[in-house]
Amino acid sequence: MNAIIIEDEIKAARSLENLIVKLRPSIQVLAKLQSVEAAIDWLSHHDMPGLIFMDIQLSDGLSFDIFKSVTITCPVIFCTAYGEYALDAIKANGVDYLLKPFSEDDLSKALEKVDNFRNFFQQHSGGNLEDLIRKISVDEGKKSFLVFKNNKYLTVQTDQIAYIYIKYTSPSIVTFKGEEYTITQSLDQVQQQLSAKQFYRLNRQYLINFTAIREVEHYFARKLLVNLHVNTPEKLLIGKEKTAVFLRWLEER
Repeated sequence: MNAIIIEDEIKAARSLENLIVKLRPSIQVLAKLQSVEAAIDWLSHHDMPGLIFMDIQLSDGLSFDIFKSVTITCPVIFCTAYGEYALDAIKANGVDYLLKPFSEDDLSKALEKVDNFRNFFQQHSGGNLEDLIRKISVDEGKKSFLVFKNNKYLTVQTDQIAYIYIKYTSPSIVTFKGEEYTITQSLDQVQQQLSAKQFYRLNRQYLINFTAIREVEHYFARKLLVNLHVNTPEKLLIGKEKTAVFLRWLEER
């Protein structure tokens, strides 16, 4: 089986590779990647490996950003020093969640878990674990939002939303018609419900719909300026450290 390691600490990646080879000589580590950008680039140009070992906090962001640009259809073993991302890891093909420093026995049990899952689906469904993950990875997202305005409850279809942004302290939905509705959920909660292929989190304040993008142009200091088909209260800028990830998101349709 082939595998890759996504880990920004070189020493930790090397130690993990040595431990994998010791426990499972049959596993070939194809690459050790240190950033979100490098992982997206590698996964976009190579066949999907059989297994991914993934740290969560990387040099240029959280590894969950990788899933916004690439459809990962293999099991993932998360290896991290942070316990608060366990729920997100489960949603992202996480077969196991190892907290650093983990032992040889911890890794051995995680690999056994991957084997058990594979054997189960081969025996009971006639398929394999990768096929199952591919099916459940279809990213449709929430279809509509219930909003309240002028003493009335209304339903706003998700495909009618151009962008969602923080206005004062609460998120507001803005439609392609320019209609605006305040919602009670946080922007983080809204983002988790939307299709990652259709909506992109530009920054802490803005979630934009792919369909709403009119054009993207170069801006000062190697930033990108995103222009939508509808007006926004301020310029939508993407910093140079996130331009590659954003352009990859635009390309992966």
